[in-house]
Amino acid sequence: MPLCGKSLDMLWIAAAGQRVLGVELSRIAVRDFFAENNLPTEQPRHGTSHGGSGGIVSWRSSKIEIICGDFFRLSANELKGVTGVYDRAALISMPTEMRERYIQHLIDIAPPMAPILLVTLEFDNSVKPGPPFSVDEAAVRSGFERQYYVDCLDVQDILSKSPRFRESGISSLLEKVYRLRPK
Repeated sequence: MPLCGKSLDMLWIAAAGQRVLGVELSRIAVRDFFAENNLPTEQPRHGTSHGGSGGIVSWRSSKIEIICGDFFRLSANELKGVTGVYDRAALISMPTEMRERYIQHLIDIAPPMAPILLVTLEFDNSVKPGPPFSVDEAAVRSGFERQYYVDCLDVQDILSKSPRFRESGISSLLEKVYRLRPK
């Protein structure tokens, strides 16, 4: 899970029996995730535990590990054994000018056969500037379809569940879920 923050999705995935590897820049978010969820962790490990990238610290509980460091400094070596990627909030946290770099780096480091489950939001960014940022289907396709088959699995209008967006004057807020399968 790139840019996982304190996402409770990690707990849900772990409860379903999967190992979770999150990546987060903020040490505070990583520390707080484990503390707020009463998850005992091994002592943080530095540097060489993930391919030797400088500045990386890793916290681990029984089913959840979070690498704390700059996503753009991760290498494919650090993601060995990953069988899928779940991007719940990373892509939509990026302004347009960073999005292409993020997508390319994700493609470069993701294991070749790992599918990606991607969740985006679509809304009028001129009414409510990000983050999060609106990422429409055309942007998803242009960023990924050279290496992945792009399937839109679900579209939900979530405006009624999002008071912050409603109060900002947004008239439509679509959450879209994509399955990206390697070609």
